[in-house]
Amino acid sequence: MPIYEYKCNVCKNQFEVLVTSSASTGDIVCTKCKSPDIKKTISASSYRLNSGSSSPAGALSGCSAKSGFS
Repeated sequence: MPIYEYKCNVCKNQFEVLVTSSASTGDIVCTKCKSPDIKKTISASSYRLNSGSSSPAGALSGCSAKSGFS
């Protein structure tokens, strides 16, 4: 299930929602003011590619400090 970021057009609150495959955009409301007037925002990538590599940095390195796990 993907996590999407939204911004409320009423109170400007930014929040994340874990969206199930059966959920529709009409089911999602602002977590602060409960308004359904929201807009999906563009999220930053959670990984970056190494130069000269096609795999994400840290993705195949297991539980190392570089991958963000401790």
